[in-house]
Amino acid sequence: MQFFFYEIVARVVSAYLCFDTYRTLRRGLTDGTFVPFEPDGVNWILDSFRDRAALTVHRDATPTRFWVSIGLEVLLLLACLYVAIFGWSQTGA
Repeated sequence: MQFFFYEIVARVVSAYLCFDTYRTLRRGLTDGTFVPFEPDGVNWILDSFRDRAALTVHRDATPTRFWVSIGLEVLLLLACLYVAIFGWSQTGA
């Protein structure tokens, strides 16, 4: 029963992350600006006190960083889509 609960929670969370990542990608590609995710906890806390405009990556000003950030978001979207469709763990019966 516990395995079933974990599987359902993993699929629901990954479906939400998939939807949220899609919205972020669509907005970034439409506007030409993107605010990349910072995985480092210290930088994440320090960046919360900074101006949001200073963290924004523009497609015309810094194209390499923009497209790398978009590529990482696409990888996150694909990973979340995989978990939402196939589940968290693939155990043989």
